[in-house]
Amino acid sequence: MYPATTIASYQEQLLLQQTSCEEAVLFYLNRIRQYQHLNALVHVFEEEALQRAKILDAQRKAGETLAPLHGVVITIKDVITYKNHPVSAGSKMLTGFSSLFHSTAVEKLLNAGAIIIGTNNCDEFAMGSSNENSFYGPVKNFLDEERVPGGSSGGSAVAVQANLCMISLGSDTGGSVRQPADFCGVVGMKPTYGRISRHGLIAYGSSFDQIGVLSHSVEDAALVLSVIAGADSFDSTVSSLPVPDYSVEIQKASTQKPVAGYFKETLLHAGLDEEIKQTHLAFLEQLKKDGYEVKELSFGLLDYIVPAYYILTTAEASSNLSRYDGVRYGHQSTPIKEDLTDFYSANRSEGFGKEVQRRIMLGTFVLSAGYYDAYFTKAQQVRKKLYEQCKLVFNEVDVLLMPVSPSTAFKIGEKSNDPVEMYLADIYTVFANLTGIPAISIPLFKHTNGLPFGLQMMGKHFDEVSLLRLANDWMKQYRA
Repeated sequence: MYPATTIASYQEQLLLQQTSCEEAVLFYLNRIRQYQHLNALVHVFEEEALQRAKILDAQRKAGETLAPLHGVVITIKDVITYKNHPVSAGSKMLTGFSSLFHSTAVEKLLNAGAIIIGTNNCDEFAMGSSNENSFYGPVKNFLDEERVPGGSSGGSAVAVQANLCMISLGSDTGGSVRQPADFCGVVGMKPTYGRISRHGLIAYGSSFDQIGVLSHSVEDAALVLSVIAGADSFDSTVSSLPVPDYSVEIQKASTQKPVAGYFKETLLHAGLDEEIKQTHLAFLEQLKKDGYEVKELSFGLLDYIVPAYYILTTAEASSNLSRYDGVRYGHQSTPIKEDLTDFYSANRSEGFGKEVQRRIMLGTFVLSAGYYDAYFTKAQQVRKKLYEQCKLVFNEVDVLLMPVSPSTAFKIGEKSNDPVEMYLADIYTVFANLTGIPAISIPLFKHTNGLPFGLQMMGKHFDEVSLLRLANDWMKQYRA
């Protein structure tokens, strides 16, 4: 029965012989062909997915125990490597390139029995908030094809939204899993920085990037997180803390109702859609009626977080993307220039899109000798203050609530000519990346314009259990 409501219900059908992995793959391949115009996938692994499905069906019929993700059909963002499969980061710079190794996340998915059916379109090198910056063209929102799906993991969000797969992996540097989830009406989870290995994730901002999960339900996100999280010798920044079985832990009842908090400045911001504001205020009042303690907190750094974020991430991007020069790998301009500087310039000018070029230049500028202290050092100081304030906040509350985005999904091309307005759309999501805390977007609300929008929930470092448990409870209790 498709689409399956949860992984658990799908696997139950498999055990009852009501369906098969092969039938599931055929269903999703048909959906991918039917909705190809959404541009959510850039590569589809049809024959390979069907072959793997047949192998899994044979293993199950032979009585083998089901692995946690047995037969689950998954897509991955085009920045996550899959051995001997193309990966291009949505860029002309890497067209035709195939990965020489599995990312750790992909290896864990495969070991858990998942079927990877394709790779998702995304903003080039994960730089964007609308999925309009891809070499492959924009992704369209399934609910309204004239609107963006959010970015940079827009293809991953639409793949789940349009039932082109069961689960999708994205990456979240400043909200790139949560904002598309918000625009598309699905669940988007970014765990604590270091909870999932970044080995095999093409880098944008190394101290910000984190693989995240997009799904229809919190239960499914929790199960996938249990599989792909954990220590990895290939990534020195990944945590060695034990990984809870999130899918089991979130079913356990809380001993007491958590204390919820919110920054009053986030709801008073001039850029916030009035209906989104009023809906969030009404939700906070409903929580109080239902016995939750809700604390209003003051946060005076709201206007500093987007500038600090873009200074630091563009600086890291400038460094990370310097390797793409057309010599070691990457697009090579023809005819080949004889002068080395001209050769590099031509390769990078042709290989990178305008938004990536803009961020590389911004990053190079803030790292330059005359401006390093004025910009980069100051931004690092802001980040430290945010981290310190974050610790104080979670001494008072258990969960921090705020909108995901100032608006619902906007029209394709609406903000393309105003990068500053586009950057300001990240005002509510980058806090979690600057501080490294876990955050999730859950699709609770619907705007009068017919589009969904979500509630963003943030928790303490490495306390995904409490965050997922509460998100799961509220999805069942409050979803419109």
